[in-house]
Amino acid sequence: MKRRKFMTLLSGAVAWPLAARAQQPAMPVIGFLNSASAQAYARPLAAFREGLNTTGYVEGRNVAIEYRWADGQYDRLPAMAAELVERRVAVIAANGPAVLPTKAATTTIPIVFTAGFDPIELGLIASLNRPGGNLTGVSILNAELGPKRLELLRELLPTATTVALLINPNNPSAETVSRELQAVARTIGLKIHVLHASTEAAFASLGQLHAGSLAIGNDPFFNSRSARLAELAARHALPAIYQYREFAAAGGLMSYGGSLTDAYRQAGIYTGRILAGAKSGDLPVQQSTKVELIINLKTAKALGLTVPQSLLQRADEVIE
Repeated sequence: MKRRKFMTLLSGAVAWPLAARAQQPAMPVIGFLNSASAQAYARPLAAFREGLNTTGYVEGRNVAIEYRWADGQYDRLPAMAAELVERRVAVIAANGPAVLPTKAATTTIPIVFTAGFDPIELGLIASLNRPGGNLTGVSILNAELGPKRLELLRELLPTATTVALLINPNNPSAETVSRELQAVARTIGLKIHVLHASTEAAFASLGQLHAGSLAIGNDPFFNSRSARLAELAARHALPAIYQYREFAAAGGLMSYGGSLTDAYRQAGIYTGRILAGAKSGDLPVQQSTKVELIINLKTAKALGLTVPQSLLQRADEVIE
């Protein structure tokens, strides 16, 4: 074979794989928008990746994820949502407080939400079975469980007459939750003191309420401060209940609510299905029905409380 002909064949062999690589589709990008912090959501994020993996998408291998964490500063969410839209991500995974800013930023990019409020009531979707538009996601049983948390406090403290309710006024469902829980409290003989807290400074007024117990409203702002909330409750000797296990694990007395990790795993699966071609408006909103009751017996003893056997027997986990 002549040298010129050999070099021509060689150059063609080198150019072919280069051209093939250039024609490969770009790696899809997921926008992950969350109102809390990366540290607070480490376990839910791991569950999200796990769900994503079950659909064949692995971060760094065949999909990229761009993260935006608001660290409890909800006013940052609209700009963060706009950034992801401008980035032209393939789909946006948004938590509760981030849903409305994301919906306002795009009507075309699919949105997978994970939220503890009624998405129909807020006008996010047309129906659970046929969401329509560009939104679908996972609805977590939490806001609906507020009355049950009050009942659990009542069962633990049958002689208590007042309870402090800590809510974030920036949460879209804050007013509804406050109104509903006050109505429930009246039916079981409790008086509620509502404390609006959107910064840690507001927690200082806990001691001024002279309440016999504390119920903490569902909100990602509080999710990222489970240890701090448990510390404040202990400082004021307040028996407290919150929605997620992280609170009880950090020293809080009780937690009762939906499983955040279970919900994020389902959200990861939906995100992967959309990347594979499914339309968000055709995917029914999933309802995460897994509920957990966690009791920290060590905290109960420190507060001088005897937890009834009826509660201990119903607990999914007792921390000793």
